[in-house]
Amino acid sequence: METLSSSASAAFTLPLPTSNPSSLSLLSSALPFPSFKTSPFSKCRIRASLAVEQQTQQTKVALLRIGTRGSPLALAQAYETRDKLMASHPELAEEGAIQIVIIKTTGDKILSQPLADIGGKGLFTKEIDEALINGDIDIAVHSMKDVPTYLPDKTILPCNLPREDVRDAFISLSAASLADLPPGSVIGTASLRRKSQILHRYPSLNVQENFRGNVQTRLRKLSEGVVQATLLALAGLKRLNMTENVTSLLSIDDMLPAVAQGAIGIACRSNDDKMAEYIASLNHEETRLAVSCERAFLQTLDGSCRTPIAGYACRDKDGNCLFRGLVASPDGTRVLETSRIGPYAAEDMMKMGKDAGEELLSRAGPGFFIS
Repeated sequence: METLSSSASAAFTLPLPTSNPSSLSLLSSALPFPSFKTSPFSKCRIRASLAVEQQTQQTKVALLRIGTRGSPLALAQAYETRDKLMASHPELAEEGAIQIVIIKTTGDKILSQPLADIGGKGLFTKEIDEALINGDIDIAVHSMKDVPTYLPDKTILPCNLPREDVRDAFISLSAASLADLPPGSVIGTASLRRKSQILHRYPSLNVQENFRGNVQTRLRKLSEGVVQATLLALAGLKRLNMTENVTSLLSIDDMLPAVAQGAIGIACRSNDDKMAEYIASLNHEETRLAVSCERAFLQTLDGSCRTPIAGYACRDKDGNCLFRGLVASPDGTRVLETSRIGPYAAEDMMKMGKDAGEELLSRAGPGFFIS
């Protein structure tokens, strides 16, 4: 419960609504005052102090502005970041200290085409990064799988939150798994990574590539019979509290995840020491190292959104890093895989990712990677 910080608090204590500061002036006349007599001057002072409190709350400037996309999942990730910051830094727990700023990206604006046809990198991050560089926001919250392997000048990304489950979820109203779908069934996905691995194992299935939109939109299309099944990242469903929609889960062996799937990254300006300190306090180092290994693999391949690429690094039962990488042709007729095991340490893991990428580049040969 909040109490008035002005001089009026000496006379009485008033619970303040957190959602509507403008209601203060109404509350001051609606609630009874103590039964003892007060002078007209005292009443004027109370009203004046309430007005000052109201103006202060309305004009309070946020200490930290979080930039994010506006999808329900992106907002869930921004709220998770906000809650962790509030729990770690008391000054950010004050009402109005953190503001969430929604930014529409190129990937959000163009929904009529497959991502591969739009081309370019940073489809879901470019406008947010520009807002960060321009000082319109203080930190940017990204799904790490959307972040290009290069970071824009004047920005750093020193923080990854603890990673969620990296597996993909199979969702269907008519089948228990991919194997149960009859030949000719249509699966909706916007991911070439998923398409290539599906067709590699189940060439009799059809994949609708431009199955785009947020989680809710895709589930609605499924319920309307546009497709017979779809695959979604389990991490997103868990963050949205929508796991009741999952029919079954695909193992890592059946569907290698996207690089950095399930990881949230937080960026700030490279010259903003205060923000860097705030977000570095939230960093989960095991996740950061795994994501760095996978991104080293992706950077070596220099793959575009037209190239199916998957990569996953994790700690094995002996405490070492196990990395698995995959590249494929979009139709799934050719799939190349590799793996590495080594110490769970930054330098070793970066080297493992790079080495795995160089191996697959060599094996794939010229022309395999479409720019």
